[in-house]
Amino acid sequence: TGVQTCALPISVYRNEACAFCHMPETGFTGPVSELNRTTGSYPGSVRTRFSDRKPQTHAYAPLSPVLHYNPGQGDLVGGNFWDMRATGRRLGNPAAEQAEGPPTNPVEMGLPDIACAVYRASQRPYRVLFENVWGPQAFAIAWPADAEQVCDQPGPATAGDLLPVHLSPVDRGRAGTTFDQMAQSIAGYEASAEVTSFTSKFDAVLAKMKQFTPQEQQGYDLFRGKGRCNECHRDGGPGEDPLFTDFTASNIGTPANPRLPYYEENRPDALGYAANPQGSSFVDGGVGTFLKQGHLLSQPSAVDQRWLKLAPDNQARMQVPTLRNVDKRPYPSFVKAYGHNGYFTSLKEIVHFYNTRDVLPRCKPHDAGEGTTCWPAPESTDNMNTSKVGNLGLSDAEEDALVAFMQTLTDGFMPLDRQ
Repeated sequence: TGVQTCALPISVYRNEACAFCHMPETGFTGPVSELNRTTGSYPGSVRTRFSDRKPQTHAYAPLSPVLHYNPGQGDLVGGNFWDMRATGRRLGNPAAEQAEGPPTNPVEMGLPDIACAVYRASQRPYRVLFENVWGPQAFAIAWPADAEQVCDQPGPATAGDLLPVHLSPVDRGRAGTTFDQMAQSIAGYEASAEVTSFTSKFDAVLAKMKQFTPQEQQGYDLFRGKGRCNECHRDGGPGEDPLFTDFTASNIGTPANPRLPYYEENRPDALGYAANPQGSSFVDGGVGTFLKQGHLLSQPSAVDQRWLKLAPDNQARMQVPTLRNVDKRPYPSFVKAYGHNGYFTSLKEIVHFYNTRDVLPRCKPHDAGEGTTCWPAPESTDNMNTSKVGNLGLSDAEEDALVAFMQTLTDGFMPLDRQ
C-alpha cells in the first residue's frame, strides 16, 4: 500500500504528493529541471513557500540504520534527512519517520495536524487496501463535523491549539497509530525493488556480467584512491551492500545558495506565516541544529539527551548522501542539483569543488568564473572537512573520469543491451 499512500493528495491544497519532489526518472529526487537549475529547493502545497534544502533521494534511504552514536568512530551514524532528524528510534525505521515529516511541514504538504493525513486517506478509494494490510480499525475514528474545514487550512497549527482536529483521546491515539502505519507503508515501498533496485552498471560489473570502460575504471580507481571519495561514500566491505555512503555527516564547505527563495521568506505571508525569520542571515546548522532543537522540529523522533553535548561538533554537518543514481536523469540536458542546498547544478561542478575548494581564490561579487576558476566562501566553516576535501590534486581528465564512474551507479542498466 505504500505507493498508493504516497500518491494520495493529502497535502493541504491537494496539489502535492511525495512524487512532486521524488520521481523515479531522477533517482527519486527533484524532478523539475528548471527548479533544480534556479531555486534549488521546491515549493510546498502553499506554492509561495519553499524549503531551505533540495530534496534527497528516497532510493536506498530505507537501508540507513537507526541513528546511533559510534564511539569508535566518534560519529553519529544513520537516520534520514540531511540533518538526520528522522532518527528511527521510535518506529525502528528512519525511512518511515522521514515519511512523517512532510505532511505537517508548513513549507511542504502543509497540513495543520497529522490527523488530517489520516482523515484524507480514509476518503480515498484505496482505503480498503490499507485496511486489508493494517486492519479495519485503522479508520474507525469519530471525525468532528469541522474536520474538512480544519484540514483545508494550511499549517502550522496555532500555539493555542496544536491539535486542531479535536478528537477523543482514544481516537487521537488511533489516528497516531494509523499515521505511523501510513509511514511504514511508504517506507516499505521505498525499500522495494522498484525503488531500491541495485540494477546499475556497477552492480553488473560486480556480478561479472559487464566490464567498465577504461575511463570508468580509471574513475573507480580514483574514487578509491587519490580522490578519497570512498572514505565517506563507501562502496561496501565484507558482508556489506555497496551503498556509497557511510551514513555519517560532514560539512564539505558548500557555499550558500543565493537562489533559494527561503532567504526571502522572512516576512509573514498572506496566511501570516514566516518560514525564515532570519532572512538573508540564515545559516543552515544541519545536524547540530537538530541536536539542539530537535524537540521543536516537525519530525516526531525523540533526541537522545546524551547527544546534546555533540551539537557543537556537528554544527553545519549534513548527512553523506548515497551516490547511487547520482546522475540518473530523464534526458542528457536535464539539470540536477547537488549539495544540501542545491548550490551545484552539475556532477562535474561538485567534483571540481571537492578537488579545488582550497586551491582556487574566493570569487568576487558576480564573478563570471564562479564554479570554474573561483569559489564563494562556505556557508559555514564550522567543523568543515579539511582532511578529505578541498585540494585533491586531480587533473581535469581525472575529474571527468570520476564523473564517468559515478554515472555507472544509475539504476535501470540492461547488461544484455548496453556496454
